[in-house]
Amino acid sequence: MILVLLVFCLFFSVMTLQQQSPAGAAAGKRIAGAILRQYGPGTPVLIATGATEDGRNMIGAIEAELQTGQFETVAVAVGDPRAARQVLDGWNDQGTQQVLVVTDAPASEWGVFREPDERFANIGSVDQITPEPYWWSNFLTVENLLNIADRIVVIAVIAIGMTMVIVTAGIDLSVGSLVALSAVTGASFIVRVGGAEQASVMAMALGGLIAILLCAGVGFFSGMTVALLDIPPFIVTLAMMLVASGFAYILSGGQSIYQLPDGFGWLGAGTTFNVPNAVILMLLLYLVAHVVMSHTTLGRYIYATGGNEEAARLSGVPTRKIKVFVYVVAGALAGLGGMIEASQLASGRPNSGLMYELYVIAAVVVGGTSLTGGEGKIFGTLIGAFIIAVIQNGMNLMLVESYTQKVVFGCVILAAVVVDTIKKRGWLSLRP
Repeated sequence: MILVLLVFCLFFSVMTLQQQSPAGAAAGKRIAGAILRQYGPGTPVLIATGATEDGRNMIGAIEAELQTGQFETVAVAVGDPRAARQVLDGWNDQGTQQVLVVTDAPASEWGVFREPDERFANIGSVDQITPEPYWWSNFLTVENLLNIADRIVVIAVIAIGMTMVIVTAGIDLSVGSLVALSAVTGASFIVRVGGAEQASVMAMALGGLIAILLCAGVGFFSGMTVALLDIPPFIVTLAMMLVASGFAYILSGGQSIYQLPDGFGWLGAGTTFNVPNAVILMLLLYLVAHVVMSHTTLGRYIYATGGNEEAARLSGVPTRKIKVFVYVVAGALAGLGGMIEASQLASGRPNSGLMYELYVIAAVVVGGTSLTGGEGKIFGTLIGAFIIAVIQNGMNLMLVESYTQKVVFGCVILAAVVVDTIKKRGWLSLRP
């Protein structure tokens, strides 16, 4: 699976290779170094950038470096060609011998810099410096890689519970609707009971806990129905998918719930050491799930139930309790995923989680978990989730239409199932 992930990463890295324009503080430091090496402290410097965060960061870096080089005449124009023209007009009136103009990509297109020699004839010379472009993949930028990890969090978290369910030879189609139910329930509590934008940390935590417990309760109902009545999990969870989706719209009145406090964004949009908090939580959950599935009796019982339920039951494994447990976990993690998404979007939306059940199942199957039960690895699911995220992100960067993406995802799921079937039956058994 890791090899497959690397192949997709390599493919999209090559396909999204483009000429990049340096920006921000890093570009500013490189430009400042060149100025200090080539020009004297008496050279007037005009720094012109677009009205962007990268532009302002570049200005700050250049100014800081030039101050150490004792450059006294440094002017700045941010997003305003008229300000740049006024600065150059002043130096033109003074008959300045040499002027240095630093621009980023947006500012380099300003008309004032197109033909400076003709417009400012009294200036001895106008040298213009723009960050040198370089070739790099849009896929391999730090921002994009963090975006992949951040966007896959909800799917990956839900996939932990789905892995346990599928290992027991079950399926849970309700997880997408539970995301919506959780988001709406938690947001409703925070707004209507906790005080909306003035809600305390305790109110936000309590709202999230209620939402997660509600989804766990739905999972408990599904698990009990499957375990005690032997109804196919496909039918049970399909029904609960519709029920949960309906309740999400009823609770919200069909409208998104806003007025959430700024602190609510800590879970889904906050960072710790520049790493999204949601990603840290996801990795911790996978570590715990791996330990449970690989190094505990409970994990062995889950695998035994899916491998051969009757043999496991005769061996003393409480198979019905195990089934209920995995559906409760799946429901609770779907509820947690809903709170993460509500935190990311700063709202509780009744249409959250749309089609998530398909992406979650795809991540689990692509990660190597057998749909027939008894086989699967937690970290394999994590890799599968990243494969799905990489494919989606890469196709977005390549501007592939959404309907074409659905075709690709369908083929990926089918390929994973075919490979699993071949592994189980053996290559030769497929012969007539």
